[in-house]
Amino acid sequence: MTRIPVGFLMLCMIGSAIGCGGGPVQEEIIEVKNNDPLRQVKQTLMNYVKGQPLTSEVASFDYMIEDVKKVDPAKAAILKVGLDDIKTTKGSPAAKAKALLKKLGLDESTK
Repeated sequence: MTRIPVGFLMLCMIGSAIGCGGGPVQEEIIEVKNNDPLRQVKQTLMNYVKGQPLTSEVASFDYMIEDVKKVDPAKAAILKVGLDDIKTTKGSPAAKAKALLKKLGLDESTK
């Protein structure tokens, strides 16, 4: 039978007493920044400008309007009229989406 060195046994005992990460738990506060609701609006309208047809995202228009209303009621009113117009569009919504971006001040030429 082999002998286990006493130093190794002592090291194992100390290690098990201390455990892994024996230091205190450090808390970290992560600040979550509010997303600008107009960012989603801009992305959706830019997709239409690039040629995407209307799909299931139309169901989220009311949600987008309500989010914008919380930060800018005037822009929410413009958005509602514009999105209602886009919903009834036959064919490509690109021209109406581009015009709505401009009315909301979200088109690239206003930056």
